[in-house]
Amino acid sequence: MDNVSFATALSAHVDDMLKACTRCGKCVDVCPSVRPAGIVDAVTQDLVAGVIDLVRFGHGPEASRTWASSCMLSGACIPACEDGVNPRFLLAMARIAMAKADHALPDRRRRGITAFRDLGRDVSVLSRLQLQDEALRRLGQAGPPATDAARGEPDFVFYTGCNVLKTPHIALLALDIMDALNVTYRVMGGPTHCCGIVHMRAGDPEVSGRMATSTLDRLAQSKSGQVLSWCPSCYVQFTETTLPTIERQRGAQPFEMVPFMRFLMSRLDSLRPLLRHRVEMRLALHKHPGVSGVVEAAEGILRAVPGIDLVDLEQPAVGLQSVNLSVLPGYKRQLQRQELEAAAAAKVDALVAVYHSDHRELCAHERDWPFRIVNVLEIIGESMGLHQDDHYKRLKIMQDAEAIVADCRDLIERHDLDPDTARSVVAKTLLGDQPLPLAGDPAGA
Repeated sequence: MDNVSFATALSAHVDDMLKACTRCGKCVDVCPSVRPAGIVDAVTQDLVAGVIDLVRFGHGPEASRTWASSCMLSGACIPACEDGVNPRFLLAMARIAMAKADHALPDRRRRGITAFRDLGRDVSVLSRLQLQDEALRRLGQAGPPATDAARGEPDFVFYTGCNVLKTPHIALLALDIMDALNVTYRVMGGPTHCCGIVHMRAGDPEVSGRMATSTLDRLAQSKSGQVLSWCPSCYVQFTETTLPTIERQRGAQPFEMVPFMRFLMSRLDSLRPLLRHRVEMRLALHKHPGVSGVVEAAEGILRAVPGIDLVDLEQPAVGLQSVNLSVLPGYKRQLQRQELEAAAAAKVDALVAVYHSDHRELCAHERDWPFRIVNVLEIIGESMGLHQDDHYKRLKIMQDAEAIVADCRDLIERHDLDPDTARSVVAKTLLGDQPLPLAGDPAGA
């Protein structure tokens, strides 16, 4: 079926799933978005039937539109379905169908291109405000790493995605840990290796498919046939949309994609002897269950770190990562405030996040609360004797765009960045990524 377009193969994949859906409503029953979205009184079967109408025609009942638009990608619906349907995928397809019905193709294409360009600019600027050339090369963002040619075909491809490059210490720690495990890898990511999700969200599956297919063919270059993924959004895009569609086109999937934390957990026997240093800390894990097994892997590895006391704050765990809760902004702020208060009450030394968007949104709160906010790889790295400076948190806590640009003046000159562009990205993206205002911020009044 190689002569079938990506969009055609995707439509066939969607049609098969629609045919399998029995409209039983079990996905609605377990969905954590229903109550905060204000549709708890809707008939579950009617919600599902309306989503099917949205996927097919782009139009449907208002309650179903609300449900599709409020999906936090928690994934609880997937194991709840007994008919082999992925409701999270169908809700994504409903959102695409709605975008198609609401906007003509030229408008959708412009939206996708604009969002992609903005993402590329933000990632490029923020990574360069924090890193020297050598670290950028190591992450594949300033030419190929010097070791790639010498290594030949690696054990794995490590796929960063795009947005983790805004908090590059996280990605660099992942590489440090793989080096310590004697795992060979090739790093790919950033806008030049896009998963296609930006264009897909804009309602342009044709461009999304071309970009994703190009990236997919480059990723399929490892001895293990596995791609280790960091970004959960990229993981969901590839495993639920791109790879199944490519399998329909080509008859097989070119690789298996594995979340990095699950990979580390699978290597725990090798990792454990490297956890040599005690880390005397009382920790709580910030949890998002959207990718199966990741939270459990993070908990398992933290428990293997000598000295760690891991406590459960007993807070709701919803969504794919923090950014996905933005569809319900009031609910998101409520959850974040509750968690910070619970962490303070539990007297933890640190609130530990897994994903990069969690870190971006939470890290500046360290200024106002009696505990640190760190990434899980920082704790693992500390026990292994590894460290990467968290420049993102240091800069964000300044809460002053002019001061941040002044602090980064040497790197701005080194990378030939336009100071006005840097200032704009800092103000809108770095400082603007703050859903729950900091203490004393008038926006929180």
